[in-house]
Amino acid sequence: MEETENESIKSASEEISSEFKTLINAKDLDSLKQLQNLILGRLQDSNAVLSHFNEYSEHCYAEVSADFSRNTRLLKSMKSDLDYIFLKLRNMKAKIISTYPDALPDNTTIQALDQRPDLEMPQ
Repeated sequence: MEETENESIKSASEEISSEFKTLINAKDLDSLKQLQNLILGRLQDSNAVLSHFNEYSEHCYAEVSADFSRNTRLLKSMKSDLDYIFLKLRNMKAKIISTYPDALPDNTTIQALDQRPDLEMPQ
């Protein structure tokens, strides 16, 4: 009984597989396979180009990173120096204004004295 059941299952599966084979055209399968291989080749080429670019970028970054960090430290140092200078200037200005109130012009006087055209504004 079990043997006849196995044979019927086998024959049914063979029949289904043969029906599936008739649904799919072998020519279409070959063209799909060829297209997949073509796409695979292009992707592998793209991967190689990107790997080369990454190596080149890493090399360039290694060359400039030391200069970049040195210049960053220099700019930070310059900023702190300028902040200190402007703080001192503000303190000096405050002392001068407190001692001599008319020594430095206020905003209205500056606007009246400065009659130069603004070169940034379109005419």
